Amino acid sequence: MLVYSDHYSYERVALFWMPYFRSLGVNVPVVLCANKSDLSGGGSTSQVVEEEMLPVMAEFREIDSCIRTSAKEQHNVVEVFYLCQKAVTHPIAPLYDHKEGQLKPACVDALRRVFYLCDRDQDGYLNDQEMYDFQAKSFNKPLLPEELENIKSTVSKAVPSSSTARGLDLQGFLQLNKMYAEKGRHETIWIILRKHHYTDSLSLEDSFLQPRFDVPEFASAELSPAGYRFFMDLFLIFDKDNDGGLNDQELAALFAPTPGLPASWVETSFPSSTVRNEAGHITLQGWLAQWSMTTFLEPKTTLEYLAYLGFEGPNARDSTTSALKITKPRKRRRRPGRVERNVILCYVVGSSAAGKSSLLDAFLNRPFDSLYHPTIKPRRAVNSVELHGGKQCYLILEELGELEPAILENQAKLDACDLICYTYDSSEPDSFSHIVELRKRHPYLDELPAIYTALKADCDKTTQRCELQPDAYTAALNMSAPLHVSVTWHSISELFVALAEAATNPSTAFPKTEEPPDRTSLYMALGATACAALAAFMIWRRSTNSM
Repeated sequence: MLVYSDHYSYERVALFWMPYFRSLGVNVPVVLCANKSDLSGGGSTSQVVEEEMLPVMAEFREIDSCIRTSAKEQHNVVEVFYLCQKAVTHPIAPLYDHKEGQLKPACVDALRRVFYLCDRDQDGYLNDQEMYDFQAKSFNKPLLPEELENIKSTVSKAVPSSSTARGLDLQGFLQLNKMYAEKGRHETIWIILRKHHYTDSLSLEDSFLQPRFDVPEFASAELSPAGYRFFMDLFLIFDKDNDGGLNDQELAALFAPTPGLPASWVETSFPSSTVRNEAGHITLQGWLAQWSMTTFLEPKTTLEYLAYLGFEGPNARDSTTSALKITKPRKRRRRPGRVERNVILCYVVGSSAAGKSSLLDAFLNRPFDSLYHPTIKPRRAVNSVELHGGKQCYLILEELGELEPAILENQAKLDACDLICYTYDSSEPDSFSHIVELRKRHPYLDELPAIYTALKADCDKTTQRCELQPDAYTAALNMSAPLHVSVTWHSISELFVALAEAATNPSTAFPKTEEPPDRTSLYMALGATACAALAAFMIWRRSTNSM
């Protein structure tokens, strides 16, 4: 708090004190106090502020606020210390540029995101109900109708081009907050921002973006019903043309309050990894599948974007973690029974040109492309699959590309995998030998459920150059024979159902050893006979002793 009381001490504010603070490297707000106002001899407060204080504040931006006081008459004494406190707890510097007379860009970005989150119907206006909700959330008290009308009137006068008939638009919302800053009511802006989890540096709180969420070993993360509902509502709100897909403009509007698409989406050429319509735009089915895959592979990314996009749980205290759930760990895959998971991961392995990429394209309902494109980096495809009985799950097919050896040697990667799909080209004689050699090099693959698939069944079948033909090889493992399919057949969808069924009921897809014959009934019969014989002997002996 820098105090002056006469012309001499006032001149020293600009000539000595403020330059001196700067030379010391002091970077704290300054409250300018004109004391002994009882001796000023008239003159209105606004006139003194305009003539004395505003020029100094314009020159030295570190001056947070100014006030006239009188220690003798106890005038504004409490208020000046309140301003000192407010300068620290609600600083003006990060919000408003006095020299330019504008809100700072970081503040504008934060307020723009707040506007986006409060505009529930995304029509570009905060209607009356949205304003009432905004008031209740930010200040924990209701907004009276007459107060709302006063706000609209004030904004209309300040920004004649901003029509308030439909509500408060973004320009009017920013102008309202700019007026708060200009009138020294910047604590109002801070209350709004902090209620929406902003820090003093106008970044979102780390604990808000990355809450604690631990996934136990052998378990996985999935979206909860509340999470699916949130993403579904988000899709429906931003599908402005109601064509069942999100075009580039609609996606850009949806991700406006975020840093952009998640990095993993960009790396996998989103939306090519999921279901699209004929125009190439992601559908609702693909949208939910994409977030299901993201949650399974990177739950922290989903939590971060739930925070950016404004997820709120059923209860006010719910964090973004209520949009996720953790599945039951699956330690013993060979134990009979169904795994309670809605998202499953299947690695698709096989020799080059076996048809793996075409299989992933068919999974996403893409047309067959006869031109061969070798897969270098791992590629994923995710879609929903309806199991027998009507239950739906999300199946992730991952083609490993040139990283196949490295991934199959990575124990953590294998633990995350629910199923291996061994594929070979039934028309290429050297294709199946790749699977045989692969299983020899990686014996741990025997610990994963597997399905063998013969692709390109529409071509002429040929004899495979290996010790055992595929049917004999799988029979030696006491497993089902390879499924013969073609991506050009409509029945290809049956393969995806078979993969999902095997992943959710893993005990049915393991190499089995010969089991000894079941002699339980024989042992029970022998036991019963022995008991009857013993009872007869005891009765005979008792009767003999009585004679």
